Amino acid sequence: MLKKWLLWLVLLGFSSLSAQEIKSLYQTKKIAVSVDTIALEQVSISPSFFKLQNPDGTVIDTAFYKVDFKKGKLIFKNGFTSNDSITVRYFNYPEHLTKTYSIYDQDKVVSNEAGNLYKVNRSVKKFVPFEGLNTSGSITRGVTIGNNQNASVTSNLDLQITGKISDKVSLRASIQDSNIPLQEGGYSQKLDEFDQIFIELFTDKWNIRAGDLFLENRQSRFLNFNKKVQGLSTHFTFGGEENKTDIFAAGALVRGQYAKSSFTGQEGNQGPYKLKGNNGELYVLVVSGSERVYVNGILRQRGENNDYVIDYNAGEITFTSLFPITSEMRIVVEYQYSDRSYTRFVTYAGANHEAKTWSLGGYLYSENDVKNQPLQQNLSPEQVAILANAGDNVSLMNAPSAYLDTYSENKVLYKKTIVNGVDVYEYSNNPNDELYNVKFTFVGLNQGSYILTNSNANGKIYQYVGLSSTVPNRNYEPITRLVAPTKIQIATVLGKYNPSEKTNIDFEMGLSNNDLNLFSPIDDNDNKGIAGKLNFKQRLFTKKWQVDAFGNYQYVQQNFKTIERLFNIEFNRDWNLTTFQGNQSLIVNGLDFVLPEKGKLTYQFEKLDFSKSFSGNRHLVTALFKLNNWNIQENGSYLKSDGDYAASTFIRNQSQARYHFKKNWIGGSLRMENNKEKLVTTQQLSALSQRFTEYGAFVGRGDSTKVFVELGYLQRVNDSLQNGILKKVNTSQSYYLKSKLIQTDKSNLSLFVNYRNLKYVDEARPNEPSLNSRLLYNDQYFKQLVQVTTAYETTSGRIAQQEFTYLEVQPGQGVYTWNDYNNNGIQELQEFEVAPFPDQAKYVRVFLPNQVFVKTHQNKFSQSLTLNPAQWQNEAGFRKVLSHFYNQTSYLIERKIQRNGDNFDLNPFSTSDTDLLGLNTSFRNSLFYNRGKQRHSVTYTFTQNKVKSLLSIGSQESKNNSHQLQYTHLVQKTWLFSLASKTVFTSLYAENYAGKNFEVNAYQINPKISYLFNKNASWDIFYEYQDKKNELGDSEKLKQNRFGTSFSFASEKKLTMNGEFSLYQNKFVGDAQSPVAFQMLEGLQPGKNMTWRLLIQKNLTEFLDINLNYQGRKTETSQTIHTGNVQLRAYF
Repeated sequence: MLKKWLLWLVLLGFSSLSAQEIKSLYQTKKIAVSVDTIALEQVSISPSFFKLQNPDGTVIDTAFYKVDFKKGKLIFKNGFTSNDSITVRYFNYPEHLTKTYSIYDQDKVVSNEAGNLYKVNRSVKKFVPFEGLNTSGSITRGVTIGNNQNASVTSNLDLQITGKISDKVSLRASIQDSNIPLQEGGYSQKLDEFDQIFIELFTDKWNIRAGDLFLENRQSRFLNFNKKVQGLSTHFTFGGEENKTDIFAAGALVRGQYAKSSFTGQEGNQGPYKLKGNNGELYVLVVSGSERVYVNGILRQRGENNDYVIDYNAGEITFTSLFPITSEMRIVVEYQYSDRSYTRFVTYAGANHEAKTWSLGGYLYSENDVKNQPLQQNLSPEQVAILANAGDNVSLMNAPSAYLDTYSENKVLYKKTIVNGVDVYEYSNNPNDELYNVKFTFVGLNQGSYILTNSNANGKIYQYVGLSSTVPNRNYEPITRLVAPTKIQIATVLGKYNPSEKTNIDFEMGLSNNDLNLFSPIDDNDNKGIAGKLNFKQRLFTKKWQVDAFGNYQYVQQNFKTIERLFNIEFNRDWNLTTFQGNQSLIVNGLDFVLPEKGKLTYQFEKLDFSKSFSGNRHLVTALFKLNNWNIQENGSYLKSDGDYAASTFIRNQSQARYHFKKNWIGGSLRMENNKEKLVTTQQLSALSQRFTEYGAFVGRGDSTKVFVELGYLQRVNDSLQNGILKKVNTSQSYYLKSKLIQTDKSNLSLFVNYRNLKYVDEARPNEPSLNSRLLYNDQYFKQLVQVTTAYETTSGRIAQQEFTYLEVQPGQGVYTWNDYNNNGIQELQEFEVAPFPDQAKYVRVFLPNQVFVKTHQNKFSQSLTLNPAQWQNEAGFRKVLSHFYNQTSYLIERKIQRNGDNFDLNPFSTSDTDLLGLNTSFRNSLFYNRGKQRHSVTYTFTQNKVKSLLSIGSQESKNNSHQLQYTHLVQKTWLFSLASKTVFTSLYAENYAGKNFEVNAYQINPKISYLFNKNASWDIFYEYQDKKNELGDSEKLKQNRFGTSFSFASEKKLTMNGEFSLYQNKFVGDAQSPVAFQMLEGLQPGKNMTWRLLIQKNLTEFLDINLNYQGRKTETSQTIHTGNVQLRAYF
């Protein structure tokens, strides 16, 4: 509803407003020195400012040029030349000083023999939507009807608006909306997750924005957050630079909720790693762009050429081969995910005043669920009562999940029976039973009374075995976990005072109110908390060295809550915090020693106390110096802590030294940790205790931002707790190569290799080697006669035994159809096929969250090669003959084998099936003669595809090979003759469904004659013969004759029509209701079949189109199927 109102606001409120541009008087241009006089402007320019610069930014001496400011010309002298463009910067006069004024419109003054005459143009100005604004996009509405489906409606909107609606007010808007939930590489849980809409009015003093918003506060310590929401925000600015006041406010519906997933990397496993919600949800829909990924406390970058990629729909993160993952890496992912248990509303407001030496501000934030508006759960009075009695205890928020439902073949339903006096749910597809819809929840390994008996159905089927049963995997109960509505409110006041350049003081105070269950007053005594902080920084000494003193005190009450984390990502590890209670106080002070342009040294002392459980202090030293050719980095810390749980000491150090000489560098690194934590109760070391030492060396040459190569070596020794003492457990050795060997406008070559071997002291544990590499190369030869692109990559990771289900959608909006091959009335996963006709496309495939992964070694190779001799078309002899040809080749192969130690699969062309889990290979070569000329044009195409995938229902492998030859020739610009022939081999092997296996050999020939009435109209007559034979099972055969005619027409009045009629004669031998028959007949039936279609497109106006699409088909055994679609599209 909000989006519709905002759209009408744009359409009705701003369509007639005009736009103007405010041009800056300051001009910067790049010019080539080709002549000695260059006109910069048609009018005079201001002599108050003029500067001429070389490409490197140096100012050109005035001895080499002069400026005619009156005529706006630049004149070079003394033989000045430059091989590259130079930059000129100058000021224009205001337009009102250089503008030519006249009492007449100069566009309407014409010259003739009598002199200048005034001409009046009486043409009527056409109405143009959004005139004066820059607009692009369209809005589409469509209706589909048919006698084999219900009516369905589709809609799509894509509108972009920018421009000015007055001299000071600008408008910016983006509106995107679609009711078809399709997104590349995933699926959607809620349609509005992918709709985008905002409208913004702004000046240099205020802005108002409605729609999709990004709220963020990084200035406050206690109200540190960012959120993507949908609502309204305003911002106003008063005053000038030295006395400025900002006021803002926003109210919105929350799109995402903050969550954090922490896990340890698996040795040699690049992923994917599954993210979970705050309540342990396996399936989370991550809000796009909201994630922050930290590895060992360092923020990483997203991207194929950076550190990681993420599937927002599946909630899975995978690290690239450029960032090898080890078992020593601590990975933390912060993100927002779509939590739609309740309508969730957020309000955020604040004000800030800044003066020359001080500032003062305040923020208010409130985010709460609307408890009477649940979304994904319909709460009954009984469930509300459960929540009211649970307080903040999540373990008490469980309720029976079964409810009465009506029979449908698309649902998995149960009937209620009694077993040993216990109500039990038993699967039933009998429409005469009293049926229940039951949700089963995983309650722990062998902690439930139900087992999963059938995962092959389109929806899982569970069976009761009892709590005391010895049957394994009884992990489920017919309950649902209730989610309580929550609320968090935070208010902060902050300010700073800077009496001089040497002194800085700032403070902040915060108050929070966090209610974990709005239905219950139980446990509300711990909802509120306060916090405060005070910082100062003072310059002590300024000469060759600059010395600053700094300090910080922070107090956080135990019940104070924040939206996101309060401290750095590894705060708990820095202080060895596992269990802690009480109010927190943190004191930080230290000294900064700065040697300008050479480096910095910092000493810092920290003291942390929790009033009931912990006290500790840390000493930190950090240094970074650049001295002559040396770069030196140092980061060390020492922790000593005491608490009611444990006492600990923690020593850490990271050092690196690098020496540069000419274009080379050499260096070394040292990292070490020694963490000992003793339990108070036993005086024994805890599992947190560990120790490691890592040293490395590297050497490189070149420019690390352009062409370079670097070789490096790392060795690490890990000690962990063994029989109460720290002992060596493993040693790792890593070798790496990073390089960019070629980088030009036409060529690029880069290579990365990292090999690591983890060796355990325990000989019973095998070594764990891992290899990650990537090679990228692209180039052009002989003036683009040959173009080549190569990519090769190896990595180690894992693949999921992917589970999925099919959901019914409106006909035509899906991809799959269901065929009940075994007539049991149960939708089984192997019975879904790709729909051959739109009215049958009623289902979409949805992947389910799973926790079953298989470790793999992977390699990927891709190659493309293009030969284009067209540049020789004006040559003679053999080159002239070659210019008629064009060849394009592409090859891709991706192999995944089960990881067993060092069985690296480096050969992408290997034909071995040993341990093969996944395979995707594709080869395509197209050879053209007279490409696109219709003069004895010939195209030969060879394709070869093979795919093997691992699913929860078993592995599945498909192959497809084809040879295709096409000939086209135009006679007397009227008759177009074409002939196509094709041989095809297709096969499918399903591990657990032999009935779906087939190997089909086929060939076809397709002659076609077209009569071209003119360039806009044609009529075709065609014939097609196909012969198919299945070499497996019942050896099904098909001989198909197809006769048809088609036409196309495009008028000058913007009317386009095309249609086709086909008559099929299918002679099929075999079971027509089998999966193999469905593939061979492509959805048609044995005997006579007819199909027809008609498409009409008409431009009603310059801004409005209408499309009419009608399809039909008829078989000997079924009624005529009609499907029609009407679509109206308006352009902006």
